[in-house]
Amino acid sequence: MNEHRTEPWWRKALPPVLTVGGLLVVWELCVRVGGVPERTLAAPSQIVASMVRTWPDLMAAAAITTVEAVAGFLIAVAAGVIIGIGLHLSKTLDRAVSPLLVAAQTIPLITIAPLFVIWFGFEPFGKIVLVAVLGVFPIAVQTTRGLDAVPRFYEDVALTCGATRSWTLWHVKLRVAARQIFGGIRISAAYVFGTAVTAEYLGAVDGLGIWLQAAFNSFRTPLIFAAAVVVVAETAILLGLVSLAERLLLGGDDTVTLGSDGQ
Repeated sequence: MNEHRTEPWWRKALPPVLTVGGLLVVWELCVRVGGVPERTLAAPSQIVASMVRTWPDLMAAAAITTVEAVAGFLIAVAAGVIIGIGLHLSKTLDRAVSPLLVAAQTIPLITIAPLFVIWFGFEPFGKIVLVAVLGVFPIAVQTTRGLDAVPRFYEDVALTCGATRSWTLWHVKLRVAARQIFGGIRISAAYVFGTAVTAEYLGAVDGLGIWLQAAFNSFRTPLIFAAAVVVVAETAILLGLVSLAERLLLGGDDTVTLGSDGQ
């Protein structure tokens, strides 16, 4: 059928490329024509030039942040799925743990990051733990909601065929709920690098947070934007890897629709 024909990748990429390119051109012209000082607002060309000049140091700082963010994210994925399964299986556990998850998500990072510095010092381990704690919530919630939304007949059919409840959970219900679980993973992935950088800014030895702090203290605006570009790029790469993992594990567009009637 023609309606199911896959759209060429370049046609999907063209609108965002043109949008971003147009914004960069307007940004460059506004700074250059308006005579805006570099300290106030750096032009894209000035940001690129600063990245080229400081590339080795920028990448060294980014490597520290990447390790913290990715390690914390992987822990959050594992813990979030396990917690979500536990909340689905036990309503008592759900009522007991859900307020803690909500509290961990709503407390501002700036109020708890200093505690992690006190507990874990300025080393990367504290940042990894902080990223994991703040990244668990969307994954756990989406895992629970996804499993709760699986129509009962999936489980009934598997049990009727002789499957155990544990096998049905891992091989049937999680498979049906996988799209929603990946939605929670994607939400978490969007924030892990920002969380790691903010935690570093509030107390660390090295990383993009310290890079930002030094750039701010010396009023080097292009370097601030350079760090922001790296964070955006790394977040985009991580989101792309999550989407790739979802496609490899679950296939293309063969989603399972969860309705109230199971149809």
